[in-house]
Amino acid sequence: MGQRAILAGLSLRLRILLFFALLAFGGVAVIVGALWAGYRSALTDGVASGFILAGIIGGFGFLALAVGIWLLFDENVAKPIQALATTLRARAHSGVNATVDTHSARYLGDLAPAVEAVATRLSNATVDIAQTVAQETEALASDREQLTALLTEIPVAILLVGPDHRIVLYDGQAAGTLAQIAPPRLNASIFDYLSKERVLDAHERLLQDGAEVAFEATCPDGRVSFDARLKPLRGTHSYMILIDDAHAEIAPDAERPLTFDFELLGDQPISDLAARRLDQIPFVVFDCETTGLLPHKDELVQLGAVRVLRGEIVYGEAMDRYIHPGRPIPPASTKVHHITDAMVASAPPPKSVVAEFHHFARDAVIVAHNAPFDMAFMHRHGNEMEIDWPQPILDTVLLSAVLFGTTEKHTLDALCERLGVVIPEHLRHTALGDAQATAEVLCHMLPMLAARGHTTLGDVLEQTRKHGRLLDDMN
Repeated sequence: MGQRAILAGLSLRLRILLFFALLAFGGVAVIVGALWAGYRSALTDGVASGFILAGIIGGFGFLALAVGIWLLFDENVAKPIQALATTLRARAHSGVNATVDTHSARYLGDLAPAVEAVATRLSNATVDIAQTVAQETEALASDREQLTALLTEIPVAILLVGPDHRIVLYDGQAAGTLAQIAPPRLNASIFDYLSKERVLDAHERLLQDGAEVAFEATCPDGRVSFDARLKPLRGTHSYMILIDDAHAEIAPDAERPLTFDFELLGDQPISDLAARRLDQIPFVVFDCETTGLLPHKDELVQLGAVRVLRGEIVYGEAMDRYIHPGRPIPPASTKVHHITDAMVASAPPPKSVVAEFHHFARDAVIVAHNAPFDMAFMHRHGNEMEIDWPQPILDTVLLSAVLFGTTEKHTLDALCERLGVVIPEHLRHTALGDAQATAEVLCHMLPMLAARGHTTLGDVLEQTRKHGRLLDDMN
């Protein structure tokens, strides 16, 4: 213990010096040993034999010495420094109050305490700023609640559509109306819900007359139709779609949140998804629960998904579906996800839910933890229904490897602990609960990736490809 205490008190510069001293003295010892062995061999077997033996012993001795010192350096210097850097990035860029592991960095001299001091000051400053922001946010939230309550009393469903015909705002009534066609989502093309021909015709009349235009709106396949109006927004190229709330199949006392992102009005569309900045990309994060671990044989029993836009989970845009697998659920699987045959008895079949998820994830980057497993079910049913998944797939396992290194644990539980994400026990191993946790992990990771220079989707995909073998080992 005394020797350890003495070592722990050494400065970082002195520790580095000791590594080089060990290398120097170890090298001298290897040379002396090799020459002595060569000399003894030369006396009995000849000079050539002595030189060869000395060379072999010297070469392998230096190799063993280098490997040993590298292991010491890696364990006591390189890994702790990497861990400190990761902790600082997590606290600086994603707001995670991660604790500095001073024990693993105990041989780095004053570096770990200095990092802890800086991180604490940063956290205190962040708390002060957060309190100020919270006060302003509370006032805005109050205004938003009043606006939402006001819109709820108006017997009209309201959609705000940007100049590129993408949804910027919808109220609770509009969400109920759109849900009859497909799950509502911000930044989606209005043509995913309403006939493109009819909307464009009404929009053309709106531009010509500059006045409100009534038209019959139908969904693309014609199974749902209702009366609607297009109303211009003064001074912009955006427009509103107003629908009588009689078409919204929601209870009168149901919660009717207002969902919007006005920054979408200022976004310039970029056709190349890989060239977009991470904060401009819509993500859909999903997870599945299944009857087993063999995607080619087992079946889905639950699918959960949430949407992430501008680094935040979009409130109200989620999927949580039980699925009838068409077979009994094995007791071993029920023990993990707690889903029984009775719970899925009246649930829709897999293809119905997969088709709904296909629409929900349209125009978004799909994200999952260990994505090859979950996507295998999507591809299998997609092939049978002749639908494809052209969008990029991001895996939080690989994002973890990019940010924290391949030697760290990359399980969802480990990531949540590292990034301060709490999964309520009753939601763990439920599809929506794990999707929500993965989405929160993603939201913490995005600013950390940008801070390391990986600012576009293309940059991130290129980095994740370097760690693809991790998924091969997991599946």
